[in-house]
Amino acid sequence: MRDFLTSNIDKIAKKVYNKLYIGLLVPKLGKRGVDVLKNTENTAAYARVRAYCEGYLEKNGHRPLAYVYSFGCQQNVSDGEKLKGQLSLAGFEFTDDTEQAQLIIYNTCAVRENAENTVYGAVGDLKHLKEQKPDLIIGICGCMAQLKHVAEKVKASYRQVDLVFGTFAYNELFEMLCTVIYDKKRVFELSERTTEISEDFVQIRDSKIKAFVPIMYGCNNFCTYCIVPYVRGRERSRKPEAVIAEVRKLIGEGYKEITLLGQNVNSYSYGFPQLLREIDKIEGDYWVRFMSSHPKDATNELIDTIIDSKHICKSLHLPVQAGSDRVLKAMNRRYTTEDYLKITDYARQRCPGFSFSTDIIVGFPGESKEEFEQTKAIIKRVGYDNIYSFVYSKRSGTPAANMPDDTDDKTKGLRLRELLLEQRENIERLFSRFLGKEIKVLVEAKGRQKSLAGRNTEGIIVEFDGDESLIGQFVDVKITSTANWALFGEYIKKGEIK
Repeated sequence: MRDFLTSNIDKIAKKVYNKLYIGLLVPKLGKRGVDVLKNTENTAAYARVRAYCEGYLEKNGHRPLAYVYSFGCQQNVSDGEKLKGQLSLAGFEFTDDTEQAQLIIYNTCAVRENAENTVYGAVGDLKHLKEQKPDLIIGICGCMAQLKHVAEKVKASYRQVDLVFGTFAYNELFEMLCTVIYDKKRVFELSERTTEISEDFVQIRDSKIKAFVPIMYGCNNFCTYCIVPYVRGRERSRKPEAVIAEVRKLIGEGYKEITLLGQNVNSYSYGFPQLLREIDKIEGDYWVRFMSSHPKDATNELIDTIIDSKHICKSLHLPVQAGSDRVLKAMNRRYTTEDYLKITDYARQRCPGFSFSTDIIVGFPGESKEEFEQTKAIIKRVGYDNIYSFVYSKRSGTPAANMPDDTDDKTKGLRLRELLLEQRENIERLFSRFLGKEIKVLVEAKGRQKSLAGRNTEGIIVEFDGDESLIGQFVDVKITSTANWALFGEYIKKGEIK
């Protein structure tokens, strides 16, 4: 297949330029798609990838199919959506079946070692598929791919992989694909060029209800357990006018929930509370969430902005990570438990029902039983509606990986179980505050126990019975019962009194 394309490249490329393919893209991708196409159609790499897609269509009767899967956080999901946008501009279509794909890209996460193992397993499973389809292109990108030891392992042990590129190389996708398709060479692109943020992108979003909008990239905090600053680089913030324009466009398209993304949104260069206030002025029926907030930069101004707003959800994901000041210092978190509690106390003084969620690391190197008990104490003190808790995962290249650790894995696992059981008891008490109340819910999907499921402004799952036509809408639900993972209630039709 690649030989056919290489021998016919000039003829096919000429067809690419002569076709008014942009007319086919406009209805699907809108004006932004036109702008990006204008910016990229003069590049040789773009033309050659388009030629590949046109040639594939001519020979096979359909366009080449791409399978793009993103592991990990919301930022990765957003990056994956932009990758799909680029591929669509070049002429790819998409599939959810790896066996039908001509291009497979795994957009990876490096936060925990288990995430790496999952990717290696998925890539290993593709070996036989590559043997059956030699022209299949397999790529790995994202945070995990930015790590040198990963690239070396893939180069030596996963010969079926053609393309490995890190978080700084997304804009070079066409050039890298050309090298694989036409030069028949493997590509490993791990350079760390921190360039200006490009606003010329097309994003094929996975949801028509909820949208992720990055406001910044990178991290300057260097927590001792975290690999992110090493794979995402230093902080770079998008201009507020670009963020606001994107949010306004999404609201105009009918999106109901916008989540602003950044490793630490509170260090947004142009002022995060100010950005929130400007977004809140946009007319429409929508919610705004954001993550993540670093406690060292969270302020009373941020809390006031949330509480006084019309559209910003009355909840805050504020990762405490540990309840021991010694452990927090070892983590390089740069706040104390006293600092943290000043934030949560102020929020609850202004709004007693204000919702917090958090991240907890159990078993950080050197954490004693007493220090673990301090973590349990702060969980009870704050009263979190949701906790994301994990046993510490050693990451090569971080300072914590070299810290002495005398607690065995079994003990850490037992502590995690103990923490989760205690949080379950806390939830039963906390969720009771919703009983008998009518709350606003964004309906997202089918439910587990009821026909529909959504979330309230606090981010808690709410299930109730109703017609599937309600998915994607805001509705009122009267809460009648609770579980340790969700609220249950009755849908209140407009004009109906319960």
